Amino acid sequence: MKTSEITIKVITDENHLPEQLKWQATDSGMSGENECKSLMLALWDSENQNTLKIDLWTKDMKVDEMKLFFYQTLVSLSATLERATGETSAAADLREFSNHLAKKLDLEVTPPKS
Repeated sequence: MKTSEITIKVITDENHLPEQLKWQATDSGMSGENECKSLMLALWDSENQNTLKIDLWTKDMKVDEMKLFFYQTLVSLSATLERATGETSAAADLREFSNHLAKKLDLEVTPPKS
């Protein structure tokens, strides 16, 4: 059996607002700490049938970056939904919604293929 670790560091200002987010993963193939401006972490609590979430972003993350982050996250979730459940129709719906959201947010993106 192998153990992998993911570490997330949150550096905050005096008001506890994130100034820096750093992450490291033993299986990432990257050395040292890596910086990011935003993260969304979801954990499934099977016992309580509930999703636990942490959403963080740094003070200097631009709104346009956040919009693109949301769009790309939804597209990624559609692929994950399809792989994890085999629900191709629902995954296609989520991709379609992602493209609709991109238009609403005035994002210039190339829609993913279904």
